Amino acid sequence: MIVCSIQKVTQIIGANTIFENISTEIKQGDRIGLIGRNGEGKTTLLDLIARKTQPVSGQITWKKDSTAGMLRQTPEIENEKQVEAILYEVFASVEILKEKMTELEQSMAEETDSEKLTRHIEKYGELQEKFQQEGGYEVDSQVRRIITGLNIEHLADKKWIQLSGGERTKVGMARLLLQSPDLLLLDEPTNHLDLAAIEWLTDFINQYKGTVIIVSHDRYFLDETVTSILEMDQGELITYHTNYSGFVKEREERLIREFQQFEDQQKKIKKMKDTIKRLKEWANQANPPNAGLHRRAKSMEKALARMEIKKKPVLEQKKMDLDFQMNKRSGKDVVTMKDVCKSYGELQLFTNINMFVRFKERIAIIGKNGCGKSTILKMILGKESVMDGELRLGSNLSVGFLSQHMIEMDGERSILDEFRDQVHVTEGVARGILARFMFYGKTVFQRVKTLSDGEKMRLRLAQLVHQNHNLLILDEPTNHLDIESKEVLEDALEQFNGTIIAVSHDRYFLDKIFPITYWLADRGLQKYEGNYSFAREKRNSN
Repeated sequence: MIVCSIQKVTQIIGANTIFENISTEIKQGDRIGLIGRNGEGKTTLLDLIARKTQPVSGQITWKKDSTAGMLRQTPEIENEKQVEAILYEVFASVEILKEKMTELEQSMAEETDSEKLTRHIEKYGELQEKFQQEGGYEVDSQVRRIITGLNIEHLADKKWIQLSGGERTKVGMARLLLQSPDLLLLDEPTNHLDLAAIEWLTDFINQYKGTVIIVSHDRYFLDETVTSILEMDQGELITYHTNYSGFVKEREERLIREFQQFEDQQKKIKKMKDTIKRLKEWANQANPPNAGLHRRAKSMEKALARMEIKKKPVLEQKKMDLDFQMNKRSGKDVVTMKDVCKSYGELQLFTNINMFVRFKERIAIIGKNGCGKSTILKMILGKESVMDGELRLGSNLSVGFLSQHMIEMDGERSILDEFRDQVHVTEGVARGILARFMFYGKTVFQRVKTLSDGEKMRLRLAQLVHQNHNLLILDEPTNHLDIESKEVLEDALEQFNGTIIAVSHDRYFLDKIFPITYWLADRGLQKYEGNYSFAREKRNSN
């Protein structure tokens, strides 16, 4: 059964055509991964499917009485409302029934007239049946299940205005999952989730009874949740009936096949044009001119005009030019932590943790949100103090820090000025470097605050690459990058000759780059001589 049909839809925003004449059908129970480079129009398409906007042309139809719910990065909610109340609002009709039942219970307890009591009992029975049909007795367990799964128990009593951007996204997701729409639309759902919450969400989606469309750059998450891929590529929408890993293989095969078809057609067109030219020459050279040859040439010209010219496929998209270098190497011992403790008032983050990082090692620190991973990075950077224990940094260290928040950037500066504030080169050299990070021409004069999170991350990487550090400290470096940019970053980090310490929830990234894993849990730090998947397996087997 078709839940949503998209037929020849075009969407234009401002002067930009985002996509044109795209068509697809979404069926009941589909698990779709919607992927493409940043700026291709994935979120624009989700807005159309969610009925938030209307297309310029074309038609979108939905199954009768179907509901669609979309995870928005910044949900609009009343500032003073508590998180728990926000979640229970989903069941407003059930809560009204509960209040009526409570009132009737009070009336039945006080009523002395037998006829009135009978009417109250009958009415109560009707309300109770309706309450049960609408899942009233499961409301509390549903709310608890979602809160626990997304690890937001500590937010239940907080007001909306007190939440960070990431916390608001998680609460918005919790509310959406409780609404349980027929068509669940998730835009980068794993961005602010820790590893445990990502695994919980994976199980939730796999058991979900409705239809799911996910925009994500998390490769493992896509592999584990979707059964088909919709790729947005240069304004086109292409379907692959497989998960992400299968899509990578099939896409490469498709591009090679289409490129060969394009080349064959170009050869055919050239041959036809040459033939038309010769026929015309022969016809004109004849005495008198040969009308039959002219007719054949004209017929071939019409055939050429009717031919649908194949679009040349782009085999290699423009990517960042990322190449980390270092001016000098550091000492053999880079970071030494012995019995380090850290707390904030009554809250104790960790006690007696130990870490030893040598030159050229790749170290990943993982654990739940709020357990202290970023605090460890800040202690190494000298931005947080050590309460007890010892932290020593090695000699000749040059440290580059990549923050997921990018708060060190000045939003009022131009891209060019912000880059040159950190990398002291001439304007001409700076513009050449920025072009390699896909900031072309006049775009370098845009203000930083107008950039998307993915563009800001590219700008920050451009700065970091040209500072030639020998120790890179990375806090969620892949959070705002599309898949192709992630792959460029991974390749560059693999070639880097210095030391890397990173915090990340991107399991593919962790597995590919980091052969040493430190797992922060229960206020302790456990070292594993293996990547994330190895560490997880070890922990689960204990």
